[in-house]
Amino acid sequence: MSKPEYTMLPPSTLLCPTPVVLVSSADPKQPEKPDMVTVAWAGTVNSEPPMVSVSLRKDRWSHGLITASGEFVVNLADEKIARALDFCGVRSGRDTDKAKETGLDYIPADELETAPAVAGAPLSLCCKVRRILELGSHDMFIGEVVSVMVRKDLLDADGKLHMEKAGLIAYSHGLYQKLGDVIGFFGWSVAREDVFERRMRDYR
Repeated sequence: MSKPEYTMLPPSTLLCPTPVVLVSSADPKQPEKPDMVTVAWAGTVNSEPPMVSVSLRKDRWSHGLITASGEFVVNLADEKIARALDFCGVRSGRDTDKAKETGLDYIPADELETAPAVAGAPLSLCCKVRRILELGSHDMFIGEVVSVMVRKDLLDADGKLHMEKAGLIAYSHGLYQKLGDVIGFFGWSVAREDVFERRMRDYR
């Protein structure tokens, strides 16, 4: 097998693909005017306690809302809300009612006082801010996940979560892309052949 050739590019954040999510928040002084912003810079940072991060520029409207409330919700995105998701990333909540413009709606977020969740999202991670890191162009909000809201259609009769059925999308170098077929599961590289066949049966 021949070795591929490479060339050099300037330093950049070309980590692809990344999750693309709707982060919803609200000012405790005006909870009736929540906002949602599209974020591709989001990630998992800890498991015990469960924590995630989102990075925002200081001039984003949602930055101020999250700072004021100490709360935010990370709403996963599927194909059904992809167009609305993009709109929420190119319009500011300062002068746009994004829910009205996109047809999306807000619902109360479990265990939070101010920040709402986005109705229709496959899954919503309800977070309380534990730390804010000033990194340069962006500030990173590290939030502890205090509750998880999931659409019931993604649970089977035994209560097992099937995120592979959610139609999730990812962000890759300026493009929104659908997630592809299931090719394996955690630990499949060392699983016995019969175990692999049994575990993969539902995905074929």
